[in-house]
Amino acid sequence: MPIYLKLNEIAMNFRGAHILSVSQFQREDIETVFQTADAMAPYARREKVTKVLDGAILGSMFFEPSTRTRVSFGCAFNLLGGHVRETVGLQNSSLSKGESLADTARVLSGYSDAIAMRHPTSGSVAEFAAASRVPVLNGGDGANEHPTQALLDLYTIRKELISKGRDLDGLRIAMLGDLRYGRTVHSLAKLIKQFKGVKFSLVTPAELKMPGEIVEQLRAAGHEVTETENLEAGIAGQDIVYMTRIQEERFPNQAEADRYRGKFRLNSAIYTRHCEPHTVIMHPLPRDSRPEASELATDLDDNPNLAIFRQTDNGVLVRMALFALVLDVAGQVDQHARPVNWYAGQRG
Repeated sequence: MPIYLKLNEIAMNFRGAHILSVSQFQREDIETVFQTADAMAPYARREKVTKVLDGAILGSMFFEPSTRTRVSFGCAFNLLGGHVRETVGLQNSSLSKGESLADTARVLSGYSDAIAMRHPTSGSVAEFAAASRVPVLNGGDGANEHPTQALLDLYTIRKELISKGRDLDGLRIAMLGDLRYGRTVHSLAKLIKQFKGVKFSLVTPAELKMPGEIVEQLRAAGHEVTETENLEAGIAGQDIVYMTRIQEERFPNQAEADRYRGKFRLNSAIYTRHCEPHTVIMHPLPRDSRPEASELATDLDDNPNLAIFRQTDNGVLVRMALFALVLDVAGQVDQHARPVNWYAGQRG
């Protein structure tokens, strides 16, 4: 049975595995990823260079718009010494000529040692992976899942809590905005489910509520879930406030999306009035900074609890870790290391 179809039966064998869903991960698997990500920090900060993937090729296939995810996958592979070949947009691929995902997978997996893929249709990355001869990492499939984003988000939450003497058990987290179409919160909620005694505050208009099956899974796992349309009540007493934008590309039409744009906004005044002094602010990005939206105001940019750019940095670490694990080189990274020979700026 392919590794990506196992639903927490046993600990994951990462070697050669597809990374398609957070349902693959048990708690110990999450810890393995995070420990490996911690070890990648000197390379991400450009303190050292490794060539452990020298000669390896990543096929980067993004059939839906992306900046952070696409570039950070490529950056992560490059930092391990590998090379990246990109295909961007359905119109630039043979899929636009009617080629099946299976045929595309058979061809491109012959050119690559790993593939990172985003596609606008739910389930499409799993369909592609079923025909691939190399590991496939899901960079987002429609409104379904975004497992690597969930891992980097949870890794960020863990690091932020550790700095405050806390851990993931007993986490208090508010998720705000478009919880219906936001695949990042779907995957993150399912991943957090592996921990104990979490309190979820789901803040959203009734029409954009978290899918009922996910709420049921959280409650069945023993977590406390509160659903509210009251922003002020929803963000009070939280460790993490996780904002999301309106996923306009998932709505049936633009007018429908516009009904909810700007419905929930977090700015410095609201944060100071209703959040605890050390509540961490997160957002998967991009944040919608247009005046009619502005769900996360720029007057929070100097707030030390704003973690959105620490999230993006952590994305490189987590994706480096996943590549190292699925290509089975996690224990060899340091053997192929040397100091950098250029000015690397200030990182970390």
